[in-house]
Amino acid sequence: MAVEFRLTMAGDLPLEHVADLVAADTAERPRPSGTNPRLLSARLYETRGYALSVYSGNQGYFDAEDDNGARWEWQPETYVDIDFSMRADDVVDKGIPNMMKAVARVLAARQEDAALVQNGNWLLLTRVGGSLRRHRPTWWSYYGVENLLTQ
Repeated sequence: MAVEFRLTMAGDLPLEHVADLVAADTAERPRPSGTNPRLLSARLYETRGYALSVYSGNQGYFDAEDDNGARWEWQPETYVDIDFSMRADDVVDKGIPNMMKAVARVLAARQEDAALVQNGNWLLLTRVGGSLRRHRPTWWSYYGVENLLTQ
């Protein structure tokens, strides 16, 4: 069983730049995948605990459940998604800590609106107009990642 996380950044961002930011080092940088130039990927299960995909799109529609069970919706005109796919046995020890370091690198280097969603269902983080908001505080404390992101 896999656990999926998606960081979506609004805007027409250069995929190569995002791939550089999300990689901990150049050997882990996502590379073109198959015949789709708008899809970069890397299998980093052994080193980081996840597989990674970076791709762009337009006319986006994203929704998730927020802290109060209400439906959160977002429709960016253009966007870049960074998907982290983790095996269930790698989530706690390796996957989430490494993913959150990657998310922190991307958010620190870019200023676009953003959202982090788990399993396409649970809203964990939003950044709108430069204001960062963590959702589901118990998730952050459970995984010990509450101090990895700053405003």
